[in-house]
Amino acid sequence: MSVPAAAAALLGGAAAAAAEAAPAEPDAYRMDDFRTPTPETLKGARVIDADPAYDLWAARDALFVDVLPRAPKPANLPPGTIWRDKPRANIPGSIWLANVGYGALSPEMDRYFRAGLQAITGGDKSRPIVFYCLADCWMSWNAARRAMLDYGYSNVIWFPGGTDGWAEMNFPTEKSEPWIEGEPAPARPAGPPPVKPAIVHSTQSTPTLSKP
Repeated sequence: MSVPAAAAALLGGAAAAAAEAAPAEPDAYRMDDFRTPTPETLKGARVIDADPAYDLWAARDALFVDVLPRAPKPANLPPGTIWRDKPRANIPGSIWLANVGYGALSPEMDRYFRAGLQAITGGDKSRPIVFYCLADCWMSWNAARRAMLDYGYSNVIWFPGGTDGWAEMNFPTEKSEPWIEGEPAPARPAGPPPVKPAIVHSTQSTPTLSKP
């Protein structure tokens, strides 16, 4: 399946990953079945859940990178068809680097990923960076691993719960669009963060991932 088709499957699906034990951490990038349970670890990275993720966000102690893929407009749509991208609400102030979480990246996507990280860090590879997607999403694991092993970032944090875990805690989100290379990186709104809200469990279903 092509990368666009895999992204479309992710965004159009409705079933959550099946409940099963977390797998052992592999020694290579995940190449398929992206919406399945992820390991509990990522060697060389700090792994956090929603509560410490919120604390890092509220204190402005880390940069946040959303790697959820976005399906492009299909080339074979009938004339006159109106195409609307599925809206994405993510952690406020995140940079959304769509499609950088696949196991293998094209040269163009590799350049885009590097440029996005450069835009938010200013070239400081010691800046703390939180990578996330959805729950049970190997794309955030791949992206965090690549930032460490291929790009040399030394303070990588992986948030495997992603926006699913964030929303379950009733933490704030904002509508987002994928970053366009050459544009300024997103900035957090000025002012103090909101008071950490009480937990409200969501019943919203989450999409599926499939092989690119």
